[in-house]
Amino acid sequence: IKKILKRGAKMSKASVDFSVIKEELMKDNEFKNEYEKLKPRYELISEVIKARRELNLTQEELACRIGTQKSNISRLESGNYNPSLDFLSKIRKRNSY
Repeated sequence: IKKILKRGAKMSKASVDFSVIKEELMKDNEFKNEYEKLKPRYELISEVIKARRELNLTQEELACRIGTQKSNISRLESGNYNPSLDFLSKIRKRNSY
C-alpha cells in the first residue's frame, strides 16, 4: 500500500481513495486471483449488511431475531466468521430477505 501511495493515490484528510488502491492491487495476478476467489463471500456479507440496514435493525436486534449473539453478527459482517449454511438460512428466514 505504501508503494501505491508513493505512486500518487489520492488522499483526503481521513482516508485514501479505495478504488485507486484496488486498481493498483488488481494488477498483481496473485492478488487478483485471491480477490476473485473471495468475491462471492464478500458480496454475500454486503447483502446481509444492506438488508439489515434497510430493516433498520442493529446487529443486536438481528442477533435476537435469529437466536444468536451480537458478536456472531459482528464477526460475520466484518468477514471474520465463516458461517454455516444453516446460520445464513436462519438470517434469511427470520428477516425475509
